[in-house]
Amino acid sequence: MLTTKTQDKTTAAPSGASQTPDNVTIKPQRMGFEFDQKVPRYWLDNSYTLSHMMNALSVLFPQGEQFFVDSVRAYRDQIKDPKLKEEVRGFIGQEAMHSLEHIAMNQHVRDQGMPVEEMEKHLEVVLGIAKKLPKRHQLAITCALEHMTAMMADMLLERSDVREDMDESMRPLWVWHAIEETEHKAVTYDVFQQVGGTYAERALYQVFTTGALFVMASYFTGRMMLNDPKHFSVKDGVKGLWRMWGKDGTFSSLIPTWLEYFKPNFHPWDHDNSELIGRFKAQIQEHIAPQYKNGNRRTLQ
Repeated sequence: MLTTKTQDKTTAAPSGASQTPDNVTIKPQRMGFEFDQKVPRYWLDNSYTLSHMMNALSVLFPQGEQFFVDSVRAYRDQIKDPKLKEEVRGFIGQEAMHSLEHIAMNQHVRDQGMPVEEMEKHLEVVLGIAKKLPKRHQLAITCALEHMTAMMADMLLERSDVREDMDESMRPLWVWHAIEETEHKAVTYDVFQQVGGTYAERALYQVFTTGALFVMASYFTGRMMLNDPKHFSVKDGVKGLWRMWGKDGTFSSLIPTWLEYFKPNFHPWDHDNSELIGRFKAQIQEHIAPQYKNGNRRTLQ
């Protein structure tokens, strides 16, 4: 594991200013991933359970990321720090690209006979309820979800065992997504700080949002498994649950990082993992579709 670098709180930027390291840039890049017959049905560790779980997460992304963008955009005019303003612009662009690429993946999942449209309608209802909350509460929800996506991104980039279990036809999507989630992991948090977000708000919505995400992801995973009953295996299910929640599991290993969010002086860049961005970005450029490599103003920096 990489050594965690903790920022010196005495020299940190003022609350509401960007605290993203100077060696990190936030610029969107369209990749143009394609998913066809070359993608195995069970593309993660050849596991029925794990593959459906990751497919379920992908279904959550397009609408979820639009919610993130809208919650930040509502405060765009109140941002005073020029660096943070520029980062918000990059954040919005990156989330838009994530939605496009996961829409393509979700079409692939739909083509396998999964009830993607029905799940999307259910997600729309849940997000519709969230959109009735005060704007700053919506931003607090976004901060909590961005913390969770940043945790998962860091885990994916740190752990070769997780990456290597992904089929090579699917791995570039998730590595690219992890890179960009790492780049912009503090943007919504810095905006939240600038517009007067409180500790109580972010702590409350961290608990609430974690529960809601667990329920929705579990429900979507279950729906996909029910639509694929002939491949159900108790052994695969037990193995998959252990892989996620057992000793050093992909999710259980994230619990300490999840808890860090409740520190009163928490900031996403307390854990400076920017070295991971540089390590993987050169590799992922090889997977940009030809039509997006040249003449595309949205370039990997």
